[in-house]
Amino acid sequence: MSATLRRLPWWIAAAALAIGCLMWIYPFLWMVSASLKTSAEVFTKGLDLLPSIPAWDNYERAWVEADFGKYLLNTVIVTVCTVVVVVVRCAMAGYALARHDFRGRKIIMGVLVATLFVPAGYTIIPVVDLSQRLGLLNSLTGIIVAMSGAANVAAILLYVGYFRGLPKELAESALIDGAGFMTVFFRIMLPLAKPVTATVTVLTFLSTWNAFFLPLVFTFSRPDLRTVSVGMLSFIGENSTDWSGMAAAATISLLPVVGLFIVLQRYFVEGIAGAVKS
Repeated sequence: MSATLRRLPWWIAAAALAIGCLMWIYPFLWMVSASLKTSAEVFTKGLDLLPSIPAWDNYERAWVEADFGKYLLNTVIVTVCTVVVVVVRCAMAGYALARHDFRGRKIIMGVLVATLFVPAGYTIIPVVDLSQRLGLLNSLTGIIVAMSGAANVAAILLYVGYFRGLPKELAESALIDGAGFMTVFFRIMLPLAKPVTATVTVLTFLSTWNAFFLPLVFTFSRPDLRTVSVGMLSFIGENSTDWSGMAAAATISLLPVVGLFIVLQRYFVEGIAGAVKS
C-alpha cells in the first residue's frame, strides 16, 4: 500500500502529460481526419475524428485539380536552395565572429542582435523594390534571395556559441601544416559543427516552408510560382471554400516537415544543447 502511495504522484504526472500530449496533437489528427471527410462532414461531424466513408479523392483533387503538385515542387526548390545558402553563410559568419578578434566585432554583434526586434513586415517594401530593380520579382530566384538574405541572427548565434567551444588547437595545428582559412573552415570546423548545422537546417526549413507573406508578394502576378502556403488560397472560392481539399493539401505539405524532423531530431537537440552550453 505504501509503495502504491509513493507511486501515485508519478501516475498523476503521467496522466497529466498524456492529456497534454493528446491536446497538443489533436489539431493535427483533426486535420488528417478532415482530409478524409466530405466538405459537409467537416462541419456536421464536429470534433469526431472518424469519417463515415474515407474520401480519398480529396487528395486527388488537391494534387491534380488544385495543381498542388506544382506548388510542392516550387516549395522544395525554394526551401532547399534557401537552406544551403543560409547554412553556408551563417556558418562562415559565426566562425569569423567566434574565432577571430577583429575591429568592430562587438558592433557587428550588437547590430545583429538589434535586428531581432525589427518586425519582418517592416522590411518588405525595400526588399520588393530592390528585387524589382534587379529583375528578380515574380521568380523563384527572387524568393530564394529574399528568404536567404535575411539576418538569420539565431542561426549565426548558434554557430558562434558552438565554434567558441571548440579547441583552438584544431585550427592552429592545421594552419601550421599549411592549410588556409577556407580549408580549415570547410574540412575541419564545419564537419565538427554537424549538430548545429542540423539545428539550423531544421529551423530554416520550417521558416521557409511555412513562409506566406514574402512568397505571396513575389508571386502575386505569377500564380504558377506559388509555394504550398500561398497555394492554399486556391481552395478558397468566391462563394465557397473547399475545406476538405485544403485539409488534404495541408496534410501533404506537412509530411516532408515531419519526416525531416524525425531524421534530424537527435542532432537538433544536440545542436541546441551544445550551443547554449558553450
